[in-house]
Amino acid sequence: MTVDAHHHVWDLSVRDQDWIKGPELQLLRRNFTVTDLEPEASAAGVDRTVLVQTVTVPEETPEFLALAAGHDLIAGVVGWTDLTRPDVTDELARLRELPGGAFLKGIRHQVQGEPDPEWLLREDVRRGLAAVAAAGLVYDLVVLPHQLPACVRAAEALPQLTFVLDHLGKPPVASGAVEPWATHIRALSALPNTVCKVSGMLTEADRSLWGRDTWPLAPLRPYWDTVLNAFGPGRLMFGSDWPVCTAAGTYAQVAQLARDLARDLTRDERAHLFDTTATRVYGLGTGASGLGTGASGPGAHDTGR
Repeated sequence: MTVDAHHHVWDLSVRDQDWIKGPELQLLRRNFTVTDLEPEASAAGVDRTVLVQTVTVPEETPEFLALAAGHDLIAGVVGWTDLTRPDVTDELARLRELPGGAFLKGIRHQVQGEPDPEWLLREDVRRGLAAVAAAGLVYDLVVLPHQLPACVRAAEALPQLTFVLDHLGKPPVASGAVEPWATHIRALSALPNTVCKVSGMLTEADRSLWGRDTWPLAPLRPYWDTVLNAFGPGRLMFGSDWPVCTAAGTYAQVAQLARDLARDLTRDERAHLFDTTATRVYGLGTGASGLGTGASGPGAHDTGR
């Protein structure tokens, strides 16, 4: 079994995705539906997915929960709500009561777009994060490398909350630089309530490589090696970042690249990466999520969601 722990869908007739900018991303300016994803996921051997929010509007999360209720492929949803609202606890409870509410597994905010590098440390945000933990949900981090120190401090302050780092924290793959990103990754991984998604690397790579029939592993390997050594395979999970990934490569390429990078892992270690870490952390197939629940065992920066 393979879990894709990170993908999106959108319908531009419902709302715009205003982050899709620039000529290199124009191919993303169309509708991407679960029906579009299903054959690609099936061909790549993926049988369960986690659908992740794209825009910070309250209407999107109920729509995604309803999609999960209507499609067997979607096993969980990472939605959005305003963490700073005074009634955030009540709002999370309301979302859980909606059609498909049992599929709500986590919350995410576009922290990468916040001008304050310590946004996660604000008192009102911290209160919202505590409410996410109390609701039995996890919190996805979509951040840029300079925001990673705040992620470390937030995870230290809230040991009861599981933090899932999206897209390896968006390392500067295109430049080949590893530091200070790697140092921040090691600090974050030292905290037991953190895990990391192996996702989004293609769209962070040199754009001259985009659209190739085959992708070289060399530009990606330093970043894979860093998170593998830091988190270990038991705290890593595969994510396609579809359809954002299609700006750089196909769904099949993303899945194959992850398998190629993981070639030297043992069978059990690969099972963690491609199935059981996501199943455990998000509580897929259960009504709860978190590190202690669920099944046991195993853009450049402007492009990633």
